Amino acid sequence: MSSTKSSVSTASALTDFKEITKMGLSISVVFSAIAGYLLGVESISFTTLLLLAFGGYFMVGASNAYNQIIERDLDALMDRTKNRPIPSGRMSVNTAFVIATSFTVLGLITLYVINPKTAMYGAISIFLYTSVYTPLKTKTSLAVFVGALPGAIPFMLGWVAARNDFGIEPGTLFAIQFFWQFPHFWSIGWFLYEDYKKGGFFMLPTGKPDKGTAVQIIMYSVWTVIVSIIPVFGFTGDLKLSIVGAALVFLLGMVMLVYAFKLFQKRSIKAAKQLMLSSVFYITMLQIIYVADKFLR
Repeated sequence: MSSTKSSVSTASALTDFKEITKMGLSISVVFSAIAGYLLGVESISFTTLLLLAFGGYFMVGASNAYNQIIERDLDALMDRTKNRPIPSGRMSVNTAFVIATSFTVLGLITLYVINPKTAMYGAISIFLYTSVYTPLKTKTSLAVFVGALPGAIPFMLGWVAARNDFGIEPGTLFAIQFFWQFPHFWSIGWFLYEDYKKGGFFMLPTGKPDKGTAVQIIMYSVWTVIVSIIPVFGFTGDLKLSIVGAALVFLLGMVMLVYAFKLFQKRSIKAAKQLMLSSVFYITMLQIIYVADKFLR
């Protein structure tokens, strides 16, 4: 009986650990960083790849843990977040803080081993996410613009890890993921509008799911597609994209744009969810196409 209890509590602790560090989101961020590394590297170092994966996970996990500590009272008000480890009472604030600070230190050390610039951008990412984006979420919809900055760092971070340098190439990768976040997060803000309202979060540009928000989503989707095919024109240094690669990315962008227009027409929760899923598909496939295009060219 005691061994059953022990295994249940271990499983529960593991689940809470995954939730406090938002494992799914953290892994997707690591995926972006690895894609950026593969684009920038001349010969792959599996040691650096491993350090980047762990360092990236530590940094994002730390940001998410700090976020859940700061927002614990607001999380308790929303259906989506009330069962998170802290508001549900399964994890103390002290435990969460130990995880957050440990991950911060481990992340900075791991990324510093790769090179100091990578650690610096990782530190900037944590600072912006926890100290600027998180407090602004209950004040202004401009929080999404601020949140897009740390959110755009991982793709770029991979290139910096590979080259120990910041230039037009990582700048372009940053811009792609920066613009992409607006249709992505605004679609989430749309279908979770009522729940976010309970916590006092302002996530949509006009403050509500209306035609104005839908227009801005379309605009930023267009910018995302434009920025995504810029490397085909040959002025982004070592970041190149073949005509075939650019055509595939453009087609993917058109799919996302179709869902953005659908949201404008229907202005429904279902349409917002479809756009969110298409945006995730877009950024994932874009990174795969960019990497495949480099190694198959």
